[in-house]
Amino acid sequence: MTLVEERAVAAPPPSRDRKLRREWGVANVFSHGFLVLWAVLTTFPLLWVLVSSFKDDGEILSDPFGVPGALRFENWARAWTEAHIGRYFFNSTVVVLGSLTLTMLFGATAAYVFARYEFRFRQLFYYLFVGGMMFPVFLALVPLFFVVRNAGLLNTWPGLMVVYAGYSLPFTVFFLSAFFRTLPESVAEAALLDGCGHFRLFFRVMLPMARPGLISVAIFNFLSHWNQFILPQVLMQGDESKQVLAQGLASLAVSQGYEGDYSGLFAGLTIAMLPVLGVYVLFQRQIQSGLTAGQLK
Repeated sequence: MTLVEERAVAAPPPSRDRKLRREWGVANVFSHGFLVLWAVLTTFPLLWVLVSSFKDDGEILSDPFGVPGALRFENWARAWTEAHIGRYFFNSTVVVLGSLTLTMLFGATAAYVFARYEFRFRQLFYYLFVGGMMFPVFLALVPLFFVVRNAGLLNTWPGLMVVYAGYSLPFTVFFLSAFFRTLPESVAEAALLDGCGHFRLFFRVMLPMARPGLISVAIFNFLSHWNQFILPQVLMQGDESKQVLAQGLASLAVSQGYEGDYSGLFAGLTIAMLPVLGVYVLFQRQIQSGLTAGQLK
């Protein structure tokens, strides 16, 4: 049998090839249509809130989905000052930065040890860490309240930071331990042979190499901490000046619902969304690279 005859026998029939292309085309149309629908469902509420923040109350009630007659930035100024959104924004920034620092420091350290060192009961301790992801925050609200109160941290920012960090550690350790395992052993061995200690090896060599994974998990933790509502609602019941943005928006929604300042409410919601959207837009490539890099061996 000649080479031409062998290729003719091995090649699929034209009708089957056309059928496969048609099936793939239908699947692509369905998947792209689903993604477009999902994008519309996700972005429409955000755009609606943004557009409504520039309207007055009459336009919001008479034409809720229309275009504002003018860009009324005074709505934002009123929400920032009179509704104290600026104070709540500052409080949230302090709490989130503090809790994020604790989470990344302790989470990266624990994940590195679990991924790179062998010791007794390593798997047991690792699964105890990861098992924390199975317990929702609602399950421990009552004992958590008494623990924080007995520690003298109730109605304080440090208490809220510690609790945020504690609930973020299981996911952080799970994510980063898998990422640290993908880093090359040869680099760590060369650094140790050159006289680098374990602490310098971690902070000077391994952490810079794990930068994509660190950025990814830091962004996920930032979004979780920034949008947290139930924990500050339980642990920050006292001084209103120390409340975070989620509590401020809830109070604003209740008060403005009776006063009728809907434009100020939408402006406050927009101010709360801007940091989340800004972080994602600035670091979207790092998020994608971090999620994929941890899967490569």
